[in-house]
Amino acid sequence: MTATSNTIAAAPILANRVALVTGGARGIGASIVERLSRDGAAVAFTYSQSRETADTLVKRLEGEGRRVLAICADAADPAAVVAAVDQTATELGRLDILVNNAGVASWGPLADFKLEDFDRVVAVNVRSVFVATQAAARHMVEGGRIVNIGSCNADRVQAAGGGVYAMSKSALVGLARGLARDLGPRGITINNVQPGPTDTDMNPADGAFAAKLHQIMAIPRHARSDEIAAMVAYLAGPEAAMVTGANMLIDGGFTA
Repeated sequence: MTATSNTIAAAPILANRVALVTGGARGIGASIVERLSRDGAAVAFTYSQSRETADTLVKRLEGEGRRVLAICADAADPAAVVAAVDQTATELGRLDILVNNAGVASWGPLADFKLEDFDRVVAVNVRSVFVATQAAARHMVEGGRIVNIGSCNADRVQAAGGGVYAMSKSALVGLARGLARDLGPRGITINNVQPGPTDTDMNPADGAFAAKLHQIMAIPRHARSDEIAAMVAYLAGPEAAMVTGANMLIDGGFTA
């Protein structure tokens, strides 16, 4: 006689949840979109210029039976950011998870750094995070999750020219700690993930500066973008309900 199993498969950990990932068409953002989607969430993501890449990601995930929405929105435009948040909540029915991933990097010597580059770094890396968080909090209920993608450069800048970028990522540390106090009484958490060198098209593992970066690290390699996404998925899930105002380094010991 063959035993019959009555085991019922557990629902995906993020079933019935809705997420928005800013800057989600490529790199770390795309890996976060894929991970949250495969954990059961319906996922919207923004992009500004990567239309073809965004469409490819949507088609691939929809082919797996996922619910995905791509929204064209420039993170430097506050009105576009708010509209993307509201569109997500309207079209997908709610908003439970916000991942502030959109970012830009401008490096250069102090003497030559252009004010317009400074303004764009602040607009995208800091202001858009505040704007999206403020808009998302209007839709979220208890159990909401906000995750910012910062950088290990908030704690260590390995070379000259990175002051403005580091400043923008350091700002997220204070923002998350402060907003944790605003959002905590509502049962909403906010945290930062601070990646180190990560293998993307903007910072390839075989790039010109990779070897020098690896010499600084305890684990001498670039992270994979899915490793960053795994940390985000933890913070977005139910097991992280008591984690808020935290800065989670995932940098292979870059700052150790």
